[in-house]
Amino acid sequence: MNLATVIGIPLGLTLLIAAFIYEGGNPADLILPSPIVIIFGGTFSALLVAFDLPDVLSIPKLIGMAMRMPPTKEKDLALRFVALAEKSRRDGLLSLEEDMQGLDPKEDPLLKKGLRYVIDGTDSDALRELLENDVAIFEKHRKHQAEIFESAGGFSPTMGIIGTVLGLIIVLKNLSEPDKLGGSIAVAFIATLLGIMMANLVWLPLATKLKGVLAKEKNTKEMIIAGVLAIQQGESPKLVGDKLAAFVSEKEKAALESFNEE
Repeated sequence: MNLATVIGIPLGLTLLIAAFIYEGGNPADLILPSPIVIIFGGTFSALLVAFDLPDVLSIPKLIGMAMRMPPTKEKDLALRFVALAEKSRRDGLLSLEEDMQGLDPKEDPLLKKGLRYVIDGTDSDALRELLENDVAIFEKHRKHQAEIFESAGGFSPTMGIIGTVLGLIIVLKNLSEPDKLGGSIAVAFIATLLGIMMANLVWLPLATKLKGVLAKEKNTKEMIIAGVLAIQQGESPKLVGDKLAAFVSEKEKAALESFNEE
């Protein structure tokens, strides 16, 4: 679980409400049906126009994805490639068949695909193009997911303004009742408040978080491509380890370098 995301959204909402209470406000005044319908209903409707229905319905799943921390496995992956490089130089590329069959089903499919084509003797340039194309398609799909939240972050404040304008129209129609104007104006501006709050505390931060998840996943996939090509070209285990060390965090790089020196 990504604690930063789990803590950040509730913390932001709590601090805003606490500041509102400190200034003498009542939290119940912020929970009104009409602004909520306008903000959430309007944003959802705009997303339906901008994206396909499956994309919009995947929002809960994408929120769950942003709440989870991608596993850090670059060091283990580098050590595995070093072992595969040593085995392939000693016993030949065909010996990797057993390792490929023994891969965990949860492993990145790119790893199994790359090893399969290495064992089949695929040309290095063709293999690189094939794997890089897979990564490009994966990246395009993930960016599209982040765009859903970015769009919601753009629609939400606009819906808030629309709600405020609708509220002010009602206010102007009731100028003959001045005792009700203050409350009506406050209700009108709650829509703008909710729209801006949802955009800057939920939608846009989640979009940024998904881009961060994409960056980590892409780093792993680029590491797989580098490792697969190094094995395909018959490079030494030490060279493979040194190449892949560039993809490993500074914290784990020392452990990898010490392993290569053994």
